[in-house]
Amino acid sequence: MSDAAQPTAAEVRAAAEAVKTALDRHLAAVELRAEEDAPTVTEAFNELAAAAETYDELLFQRYNEVTPFDIPGAVPPYTGPEPEAISVLIRRDYTVAEPQRLLAQAQRVEAAEDDGAGPRNSGGTGTAHALDVVFGEFEADEIASRHKEFGLEEGDSTLWITVLDEPAEPGEWLETPFEQPEQERVICRFDASAVFDEDEDDADGGHEDGLRPAPVFAGDLDDDEDLEPLDADR
Repeated sequence: MSDAAQPTAAEVRAAAEAVKTALDRHLAAVELRAEEDAPTVTEAFNELAAAAETYDELLFQRYNEVTPFDIPGAVPPYTGPEPEAISVLIRRDYTVAEPQRLLAQAQRVEAAEDDGAGPRNSGGTGTAHALDVVFGEFEADEIASRHKEFGLEEGDSTLWITVLDEPAEPGEWLETPFEQPEQERVICRFDASAVFDEDEDDADGGHEDGLRPAPVFAGDLDDDEDLEPLDADR
């Protein structure tokens, strides 16, 4: 960024003062709330989040420094026109916790295809090929709900609802599908992370590992048990 485009020291100071003001308002709203989900608290929270984000951005632009503040999932209230079209942006991270389970499921898919029109990628091997087969065969939502059957362990995930000016033409954004949306176009977002569970469990005396109990799926078998075949005809 050029010097001409950098914020002034006064602008950074003003942003810092805005954070202090928003912090005082948030505390006052919390102290005076009459119910747990008081809208005044939510509004003050969003204002604080927006002020902190602005300050952090200006601080970095001017001084190449950042703040320790991180308010996950905070989105300023949407104030734009009523949306006629939206984009749903989803990111889900996984760890390949059991490669052999993943490979076994991919082999089942390929075996079923081999009985019909032939295997997807003849001769492919390894984890990368297995991921190509599994994610090519099953819907992403199904894999999310049955991830343990595929040898995957969930990481963080997020879902954003963003406004479009108009419905996109077929194939219009396929070249660059993952551009960061403008903040004012974000209607809402939903984040999931083990770090949130740790905060909740520490407060409630919950699980020592900080994670919610994992659901049990039909494919949750011990290493010495056979996997039940998945229905690959989808």
